[in-house]
Amino acid sequence: MIRINLLPFRAARKKENVRRQISIFLLSFVFLLAVVIYYNVNLNQQIDRLKVKNKETTAQLAKYNEKNKEIADIKKKLTLLNKKIDVINDLNGSRTDAVLLLESMTQLIIPDRMWFTSFTLKGGNIALKGVALDERTIADFMKNLEGSYANVTLKSMQQKAIPGKNVKLKDFSFEMAKRKKQMTPDKKPEKS
Repeated sequence: MIRINLLPFRAARKKENVRRQISIFLLSFVFLLAVVIYYNVNLNQQIDRLKVKNKETTAQLAKYNEKNKEIADIKKKLTLLNKKIDVINDLNGSRTDAVLLLESMTQLIIPDRMWFTSFTLKGGNIALKGVALDERTIADFMKNLEGSYANVTLKSMQQKAIPGKNVKLKDFSFEMAKRKKQMTPDKKPEKS
């Protein structure tokens, strides 16, 4: 029988397997190292991009904060201007209120029987003082006032004699609140 020595072939095969395993291990290690380096470089680039974006966002935020301050200042100025406009409109409206009020009072007065001595308008409250010939005239005038104004109150009524004449007049004072309705110059209240 022929004897074949396979040991050198097996030893060479083992060496080849060891070399192959070492080379596969080294190649795998190199590949893994390349992947890790690529991933690290990629992450560093992303970090750099995010840092740049963060700086840009911070700069924009500062810019927008300045604009917000400007907008807040403009809103304050606008609110102040609106208040001033409201005051001007109120003044323009109240400038004619006294004239319209006096005009409506002249329509409510009892002619040739009573006269006003003072007239005060503060806000929506009106104080009125005058002189009348008798109580009936004051009562009729009060009835006319109640048709046009709210909370009409007779505060005082006193008799006053005029020296040297045989005439006794009645001093009166009224207080009333805002108008119930607007009187027009061509409409006169009915007298009873």
